[in-house]
Amino acid sequence: MSSPVSSIPNLGPASEAAFRLAGITTAEEIRALGPDDAYRRLLEIGSRPHFIGYYVLVMGLQGRPWNDCKGAEKAALRKRFDAICAGFNRSAAKQRSDLEQALQFFGVIERS
Repeated sequence: MSSPVSSIPNLGPASEAAFRLAGITTAEEIRALGPDDAYRRLLEIGSRPHFIGYYVLVMGLQGRPWNDCKGAEKAALRKRFDAICAGFNRSAAKQRSDLEQALQFFGVIERS
């Protein structure tokens, strides 16, 4: 049985919709990917990088409130976030047309 993305603490309908656009429809898929790869998938579809969104995901996967991240732990997560964003090729995502993204979403063409 699969659980909705919104079953992960701190994630709601907006997160569920964003992950759906990235081809991720269940909480189990996010757990299997881990927070870094799941967040990278959001960036690949053109989501704007946002540190709070990243650490909310990390905290949720740990079953912790979103605002539980502080001090050295938050600084370490910031480094991970920056590394994810730095390694992301934004120009490739921008080159895909809206039509191509829609066709990929509906499974008409393979994800690149």
